[in-house]
Formats: sequence, structure tokens, C-alpha cells
Amino acid sequence: MKFTKMHGIGNDYVYVNCFEETVKDPNKTSRFVSDRHFGIGSDGLILIKPSDVADFEMDMYNSDGSQGAMCGNGIRCVAKYVYDYGLTDKTQISINTKSGIKYLDLTVEDGKVALVKVNMGAPDTIAKNIPIVSDKEQVIDEPILVDGKEYRMTGVSMGNPHAVVYIDDVKGLNIEKIGPKFENHKVFPDRVNTEFCKVLDDHTVEMRVWERGAGETLACGTGACAVAVASILNGYTKEEVTIKLLGGDLKIFWDRKENLVYMTGPATVVFDGEIEIPE
Repeated sequence: MKFTKMHGIGNDYVYVNCFEETVKDPNKTSRFVSDRHFGIGSDGLILIKPSDVADFEMDMYNSDGSQGAMCGNGIRCVAKYVYDYGLTDKTQISINTKSGIKYLDLTVEDGKVALVKVNMGAPDTIAKNIPIVSDKEQVIDEPILVDGKEYRMTGVSMGNPHAVVYIDDVKGLNIEKIGPKFENHKVFPDRVNTEFCKVLDDHTVEMRVWERGAGETLACGTGACAVAVASILNGYTKEEVTIKLLGGDLKIFWDRKENLVYMTGPATVVFDGEIEIPE
């Protein structure tokens, strides 16, 4: 199987061009290629496919083999791939995902995509839609008891579920211990991605993320969007926010009039390769 290893500010995936390749068992393949000792090493697998409803289709799988609906860093890399590898010459493209069609603007420098702006769609803050089990319509700055400690969380869906939690010390957090307990908490019937955040000022937020099915990653695009939305709803920031992740920064803008979230960030090719997938 031919592949390309790419990352969006450290959130790395193995990308397969399914115009040319066939992946018979993507769940198993994702588990294999994601292994950083016996495989290629990644946060998961992303398949780039033809689409009847958009320019391209993105099919993503987490490192544990589970299928994801949407990945903000991943979709930027798909945009870079299809332009840099000659599948399109357009700088405005559409990509179908499990959470709907996303529209992307490509900034090209010296014939290669340098930045991608993604229309991530409308955030959903209705608890039952995220889903979060709650007797309230929205979960904004609500208490949650995890491992004997009370936290305050805000729930947002960006096509996948997020719980945004504000804490005093992001860098010192033992995320390996607390992350799984949030992910598998009974109030999240589909599990949850948890963003642990600290507001630095009214346009900057620092975050770490524990992603369901993948653990801690260096970046999460949908998570950064959820953090921006949550920070605005809680009155912490203005509508344009820089989200500082372990792998780098993302620029998020929530257009409140249109109710659309825009994410801008880089995408990087690491290397191309070919690997034999075990039966």
C-alpha cells in the first residue's frame, strides 16, 4: 500500500490515495499503521476518496481502529494532498466527511499549499445532540464529577463531541490519568474528546486534548474550534481566537451572524512510502 505521512501542527495521520489504492479493512489497517513501534506511527488513517456530492471524500479512522466523523487537522492535510499531488488545480474545494461537506480555501506559495482555511460549519451546543446526558438544554459551565473531583465543563459538537474544561495548570496536568475517565464518563454515551484549557487573554487560549480512540494528540482541529466556541460562550474571549496547542497554533473565527466556525492553519507532508499490510 502506497501512503503519505502528513501532519497538521503535529496531529499526524497516514493518508492513502484511494483513487489508486484499495484498503480492504480500514479498521485493522488503521490499528496497524498507527503503531509507532511496528507500523508507521500516527494518530490514525485517512482515506482520500472520490465523491458524488463534493470534490473529494475523506474517510478517517482513529489509532484504535474506530471510525471518526471529522478531523480539522486531517482535512487540511487532505486539501494539501489533493492540490500538491495534482488531483485538483482549484484553490477552493469541497470535501465530504461523515459530519457533512466542508468547504476549504487554499493558500498556495511556490506551487504548494502553505495554509488552509476550513469552513467547519455550525457548532451544536444542544446537549442531546452532542450527546451529553443532562437535564438542561445546553451544558455551559456546568459541574461534572470525575475521579472524585468537580470540574466545570462546556459541551460543544463540531461533528464530534467535545467537553471543554478550564483549569489553572494545563502543562502540569496528568492527562494520561484523567483523560480516559472523562472519555468514558457515563454522561457521554458516545464517549467524548476532552479539551483542558487555560485562558491567557481575551484572544488566546492554551489547550491540551484527550481524543476518544486516540489518547493525547499534539493537536485537534475540531477541538480547537470547540474551545473557541466555548470560550466565547463563557465570555472569556472575543470572536477571533488563537488556540495554542502542543503542536502549534490555530486561528479560529466564529462568525456569530452566519453561525459558522472558520479554522486556519498549516498542513505538512512528512514523507511518502509503501508498506505491506499483514493479512
